[in-house]
Amino acid sequence: MTLIDDLRIRVAGPVFGPADDGFATEVAAWNTATLHTPDVAVGLSSEEDAAALVRAAADAGTPIRVLATGHGSATPVTDGILATTSRLTGVTIDPETRIAHIAAGSRWAAVIAAAAEHGLAPIAGASDNVGCIGYTLGGGLGPLARTYGFSSDWVRGFRIAVASGEVVSADATENPDLFWALRGGKGGFGIVTSMDFELVELTSVYGGSVFFDAAEIASGLSTWVDWTKKLPETATSSVVILRLPPLEFIPEPLRGKTVFSVRFAFVGDPAEGERLFQPIRDVGPTLIDAVGELPASAIATIHNDPKDPGPGWDRGMLLTEIDTDYIAAFLGAAGPDQQVPFVAVEMRHLGGATECDVPDGSAVGGRSGAYTLFMAGVPDPNLFEKVLPTAADALLEPLRPWIAAETTINLASGLTVPGSYEASWPAETFRRLAEVRATYDPNTLFPYGPPS
Repeated sequence: MTLIDDLRIRVAGPVFGPADDGFATEVAAWNTATLHTPDVAVGLSSEEDAAALVRAAADAGTPIRVLATGHGSATPVTDGILATTSRLTGVTIDPETRIAHIAAGSRWAAVIAAAAEHGLAPIAGASDNVGCIGYTLGGGLGPLARTYGFSSDWVRGFRIAVASGEVVSADATENPDLFWALRGGKGGFGIVTSMDFELVELTSVYGGSVFFDAAEIASGLSTWVDWTKKLPETATSSVVILRLPPLEFIPEPLRGKTVFSVRFAFVGDPAEGERLFQPIRDVGPTLIDAVGELPASAIATIHNDPKDPGPGWDRGMLLTEIDTDYIAAFLGAAGPDQQVPFVAVEMRHLGGATECDVPDGSAVGGRSGAYTLFMAGVPDPNLFEKVLPTAADALLEPLRPWIAAETTINLASGLTVPGSYEASWPAETFRRLAEVRATYDPNTLFPYGPPS
């Protein structure tokens, strides 16, 4: 019996071979530049499906990788089984305990909407279109990070199908070593089928984004860096230089321009948020000012990330404390006078709650970072192999003195940059993660790491 035939007997969800109708749709990632070509694709329809799939794969000695939305897909899957979780959706809220039970294929938009009905909110990412599980397994830095920490700090438990074929709970009391690893260790442990996530009491924030023309970039960046040194932990912000094409879906004041945007989220009295944000408004005339009180359910509008699939290339890292010398080097490399093939070059302010691990510990890397640096390339796949990596190396070279030795795995660009895997955690955390993977997956049924 072939593996596909065996899977069709054991698994209730659909099983696709490369020649089957629906295969291409099943394995499609949100990042359309990544084309997955596994030997088999399995659409999981239940926790029982996940366990049955693992047992069948173990019997066949065939590796398994997992796809939810594919936002983080940078390396194609070219063999084995690709398990998709898009059918495992659903969110239930317990308003008494403030726990959201989140099925593996759910996106943050569903959690945000369900939580808002109870005056609650998840500590989610900048985009509500991203899958909850993959994002959270990597730690997750959202627009409220300085106030509430990494998203994974709010996980209270997982259900996961491990290599033995069992579905186990991982929380503070049951399989605590696995729970430690899943909060920040990313992949290579099994198929997560659901997550229990604690919510916060939050109905509104003072926040949004403001846009300036290119002429204000130098003064705006300098103001922002000085301003971040004084902000309380209740405020999280980021800046981005955008080089926007003249396309109709882009707001008219920004269309075809190089612009500078500051994003802001403050938890507290809106009047205090407005006072704190005033130095940014004082930078100069704005093209768009969309900062004000907004419902917590609209948190994704602060960054307003794209929702439609498309080709993507990015590179990210953490920075140490930055200063006036850094600003000069950054402007010389990525400022408005430079011709660089990046639609966005972004920095986020960290610190505050991101520095503090949870009481029982987690595998999150990057808590020592002061800022992030992130580049999104022009979405032309012809540039992905050589042009964008070369341009990124050139942009980063003068910034080396401020680039942190450690990063965090969600910024590691799909592990395509040599050394990014090892740098995603402190050395002791990296070693311990390898031990946990070896304990729960001794035969490497769930391969994880840099592409070979």
